[in-house]
Amino acid sequence: MDIQNIYNSIAELSREIVRECTARSVKISTAESCTGGMISGAVTSVSGSSAVIELGVCSYSNRIKHEILHVPAEVLERFTEYSVECAAEMAKGVMELSGADYGVSTTGVAGPPGGSAEQKRICLAFSGRTGCRSERFLFAQGSADRELIRALAAEKALSMLLCEIKK
Repeated sequence: MDIQNIYNSIAELSREIVRECTARSVKISTAESCTGGMISGAVTSVSGSSAVIELGVCSYSNRIKHEILHVPAEVLERFTEYSVECAAEMAKGVMELSGADYGVSTTGVAGPPGGSAEQKRICLAFSGRTGCRSERFLFAQGSADRELIRALAAEKALSMLLCEIKK
């Protein structure tokens, strides 16, 4: 899998998100853990993005997930920060914090190259007018390196977000 193709896809999705949000007069916010700002960075690289992006939170620590995004401590304890439950709370939390129409989140562990599948579990969530939806993605042992997994997660999150905006 060519990472440059993934980056190109991320750039195109970001341009389309800015176009769609502008046309619909809606705003987005991001809560990113494992992607470390890749999603908000891609969107803000598009001219006109200041009219559509409200907030980007890089929430690597559980303290920030809990104190800023209001992920309940029980969710972090029971399901862990690598869960779809945590991703859903992050997406809802950033949407509420920012007042945006849509929130998107990523959490999980991209893992070191050659790590276990557990180290390559990514959870994404989207929150918006139609409620909240979250998904889990697993990458087989040795199937991809950390940067590729982060890029694939960002691409999937942007794709989910765009589909929801277009509804």
